[in-house]
Amino acid sequence: MFDAILVEKSGDTGAVSARLTQLNDSDLIANTEGDVIVAVAASTVNYKDGLAITGKAPVVRRYPLVPGIDFAGTVLESSHPDWKPGDNVILNGWGVGEGHWGGYAAKARVKGDWLVPLPAAFTPAQAMAIGTAGYTAMLCVQALEAHGITPDKGEVLVTGAAGGVGSVAVALLARLGYSVIASTGRSSETDYLKQLGAASIIDRAELSAPGRPLGKERWAGAVDTVGSHTLANVCAGTRYRGAVAACGLAQGMDFPSSVAPFILRGITLCGIDSVMAPQAVRREAWQRLARDLDLAKLEAMTRHIRLKDVIGAAHDIVNGQVRGRLVVDIAD
Repeated sequence: MFDAILVEKSGDTGAVSARLTQLNDSDLIANTEGDVIVAVAASTVNYKDGLAITGKAPVVRRYPLVPGIDFAGTVLESSHPDWKPGDNVILNGWGVGEGHWGGYAAKARVKGDWLVPLPAAFTPAQAMAIGTAGYTAMLCVQALEAHGITPDKGEVLVTGAAGGVGSVAVALLARLGYSVIASTGRSSETDYLKQLGAASIIDRAELSAPGRPLGKERWAGAVDTVGSHTLANVCAGTRYRGAVAACGLAQGMDFPSSVAPFILRGITLCGIDSVMAPQAVRREAWQRLARDLDLAKLEAMTRHIRLKDVIGAAHDIVNGQVRGRLVVDIAD
């Protein structure tokens, strides 16, 4: 038997509920497909995990389900040619924790094609302090770099900066020499964001209301985790031939903008998908994280919880009450 979080849906009311329970190997085999079984050492709590557990958005595609879109651990059994018992691995995305049982359990059974090696620079807990949020932040940084947004081009904006993606993005960009503007709705996080490397802070209210199609040129690039009016205003304030990496929808899925920033300033809007990114992209992102992320800053943005605390943390994260990253210590 092993501990796990299980999300269920009532057939009568459609209500979603989550509970801490115990499962066994036969439950894992009956409810999952895969050629690798991993002993999960650590997981994390992302915004999507919060939606899955609370039922506030239709993230989960099958019930019952073990949520958790990330995990790090050690291979127990494998019939996949790339993995053998004892290998340390990471999983991010691929529909795990949505349509396939995920990381909020002491064991996971997945396809070996979904795994990447744990970089030697990280412990499992550090890898989960990064998690999908930090891996997505790295994809955003790489997208800006690919579009020529170098530190000498001007400031870079990060929205939702006190959240998981935002915190890692601020730390990465600052480490790489960018002058970072951090946008947050929590003025109490000013010192925290400056410790991560933000050069200046702006209130999210400057960006969250309906705005003009084109505004003053302010930043050379941006990482947006928010969507909706915020993303529209971010694009409107981007400098000529700048770029915006969009990876989130905390404010909404809509994009009430115009073509003006794109055809008058030639800016680029880069969509960032971390869930189905190819293996080569994933491995490069994790190698960059091992090289470019300051582990002291990672520790400063991280809090550890136990599996029994995950359900409460899920409610906190969807209510905007979580700063930085939460690591779920499953092996302890």
